[in-house]
Amino acid sequence: MSVSVIDNASGDGTVEMVRRDFPEAHLVPSQRNLGFSAASNIGIRQSGAPFVLCLNPDTRVTAGSLDGLLELMTAHPEVGICGCRLQLEDGTLDHAAKRSFPTPLSSLGHFLGVGRLRSSGPLAAYRAPDVSRGPVDAVNGAFMLCRRAALDRVGLFDEGFWMYMEDLDLCYRFARAGWVTWYEPTVTVTHVKAGTSGPLRSLRLNYAFHYGMYRFYRKHYARHRGRLTNALIYCGIALKLAASLLRNAIIAAGRRTRGRRGSALTSARAR
Repeated sequence: MSVSVIDNASGDGTVEMVRRDFPEAHLVPSQRNLGFSAASNIGIRQSGAPFVLCLNPDTRVTAGSLDGLLELMTAHPEVGICGCRLQLEDGTLDHAAKRSFPTPLSSLGHFLGVGRLRSSGPLAAYRAPDVSRGPVDAVNGAFMLCRRAALDRVGLFDEGFWMYMEDLDLCYRFARAGWVTWYEPTVTVTHVKAGTSGPLRSLRLNYAFHYGMYRFYRKHYARHRGRLTNALIYCGIALKLAASLLRNAIIAAGRRTRGRRGSALTSARAR
């Protein structure tokens, strides 16, 4: 087994820590943030192992979890990608651990929060509530075990996705090529949600998230839909980006206001 660490210009001491504490790891320090897809592809190309685990830095892998999934994939040669139960730090399920390929209705239900209140139906379909274990449309790139033979045939991550939706795109291409994506809830990995991006997405990350939606739709769906439908979808993505930027600006302004009030209160008490 080989371990590659692709450091996307973190600047937080990760490079020094890996060199000091994990000299056996193959470290690739990048001078700029290449994005998840490009960085993952560097690591994939450096290894000739029959299986490749793509892992986010904000995850904690439990003992034995990788062994269990390797056994499963060895026993099921039709499985090209395997994911596991991702749990948040409070122990609850990260619903992004398994997903159905998006439709306009399921995406609307998901982003409005309506789908999360339902246990089934088209509005709830985005998070694949009907799948408890087994074949599923997509799993999360935070922890994604891939079969090398499948990657060789289908291709690696699409580097046009800088961050977000690249995992969905890869699962979609695998499905089109006849490979199974498998969700295995008996294996659990902790996912510190937004551990790398922070509670509020930066402008760049916010743009990347919504561009990822646009690129996925344009790449896989648009040619099968009418012009009016496509125009409505693109307008919807643009409106969601605008709403997200406005929300973040309001939250940031509120935090600055509370910070100034706290500073003023501390100053008054000091007097």
